[in-house]
Amino acid sequence: MMVDEDKTINNEDQKTDGDNVISDNEQKNEDDAKEVDDINHTKKLLAEKEEVIEDLNNKIARLQADFLNYKKRSEKEKEESVNFGIQAVITDLLPIIDNFERALEAASNKEDSFYKGVDMIKDQLYSLLEKYNIKEIKALGEKFDPNIHHAISTVDTQEEAGTVVEVYQKGYLMEDKVVRPSMVIVSK
Repeated sequence: MMVDEDKTINNEDQKTDGDNVISDNEQKNEDDAKEVDDINHTKKLLAEKEEVIEDLNNKIARLQADFLNYKKRSEKEKEESVNFGIQAVITDLLPIIDNFERALEAASNKEDSFYKGVDMIKDQLYSLLEKYNIKEIKALGEKFDPNIHHAISTVDTQEEAGTVVEVYQKGYLMEDKVVRPSMVIVSK
């Protein structure tokens, strides 16, 4: 009988070991499933965070582009404003320069110190024009261009029709923009 009791005890031990193996396998499967769920959840959170990061990077890129455009536009507006101010002053200064030239043309004694003084002032005014990139429009002998010339009269001449034959008043450009058109007489 002792042998039978040992068998019964061994059978019970085996049942317990078998139950433990099944229970351990179930526990391991549950742990694995939970781990997979945790990994999937972490991947989902990571994807969401990467999406947020990408969205923020796009916003930063747009803000940088907007700022650069704003900066360029501001600089251009500032430059245009300065040029407009310069142009306004130059426009008011041009008749004075014209009068200096007329005074010098009318002077009879070109060796007189007064003449030389007025000539020096005229030269200073021309230097001022150069400093601000103001250039005289070349007109005499050129083909009439209504964008830079203002015809005040036409005359019959030997010149080809549409040629500037006389400049009544000089015109000026500031960086390819007309400050004042040349007043000219054109051949018919």
